[in-house]
Amino acid sequence: MMIVTTISEMQQIADDYRRNGKKIGIVPTMGCLHEGHLSLINLAKHHADVVITTLFVNPSQFGPTEDFEKYPRDFERDNKLAESAGTDILFVPSKEDMYPSDHLTNINVERITDVLEGKIRPTHFRGVATVVGKLFNITKPHIAVFGQKDAQQTVVIQQMVKDLNNDIKIIIAPTVRESDGLAMSSRNVYLSTTERNESAVLYQSLQLAKQLIDEGERNCSTIISEMTKLITSKPSAKIDYVLISNASSLEELVTLQTGCKILVSLAVRFGTTRLIDNIIHTKK
Repeated sequence: MMIVTTISEMQQIADDYRRNGKKIGIVPTMGCLHEGHLSLINLAKHHADVVITTLFVNPSQFGPTEDFEKYPRDFERDNKLAESAGTDILFVPSKEDMYPSDHLTNINVERITDVLEGKIRPTHFRGVATVVGKLFNITKPHIAVFGQKDAQQTVVIQQMVKDLNNDIKIIIAPTVRESDGLAMSSRNVYLSTTERNESAVLYQSLQLAKQLIDEGERNCSTIISEMTKLITSKPSAKIDYVLISNASSLEELVTLQTGCKILVSLAVRFGTTRLIDNIIHTKK
C-alpha cells in the first residue's frame, strides 16, 4: 500500500492510472476505521482495479460547538486496517493543503440539506459536499463507495454528482452493525459502558417502526410516538429527532402510501455522544 500526502502527487498518480486504463475507486473516510469502513473498502475492490482510501478529518463539516478537536485520530491503526482491507493508496492530505488560506469556494446543495441533519447542523452538508467534491477532483475516481448509515449524506452526494455532471458511479453499501444492532460508528468509542448498552435501543426502535409499517400502520406520527416511547425508556437517551421521510426527496411524510420507499431516521444523544441511524423500507 502506498501512502500519499499531497494533492499534486495524488493527482499525478490518478492520471497515470487512468492513462493505463485502470478503474479507480475511492472510499472517503475521516479515519478511526472500523468494520463498517473496511466493508466499504472490500466492496470498492469488487468494482475497481485501484482503491484509494482517504483519511481526512474535515473541519468544514463540523459546527463551532461540535467535536472536531476531540474526534478520534489514530493514523498507525488506520494505516494497518486500510492495508488489511485491500487499500492500494492511502491518501492523507493536510488541512493546509486541502484548505489553503485563500480558499473561497464551497459547494452548496440546496433544499435536501435543510432537513434532518441539516436542520440541526446548518453548515454540515456544505462542508461534506465541498470536501467530497475536492476529493473527487484530486483522486479522479470512476466509482465512490459510501455507507447507508449516513443516509442523508448519500442523497446529497448523489444529487451533487448528478447536478455537476460528475462521471462517477456512487455505490451505497449496507450499514454494518454490532451484534446488538448498533450501527458501527467512529463515535461509539465515546460511549460509557451504560450508554453503550442503552444505545442498542436505536436499532430496536427502527425495527419497531418496520414492524408497525408491515402490520399496516400508515400514520407517521403514531409510528414516531411508539419509537419515541421506546428510546426514552433509556435514561441516558435524549432525542434530537425521529422522522419518517421520502427516501429520495427527504420530504417529511405524514401518511404512508403503498409502494412508497421511506427513510426512517433518527439522531439521539447518549450523554454527550450523538448517534444517527436509519432504515429504508417500502410500504406494502
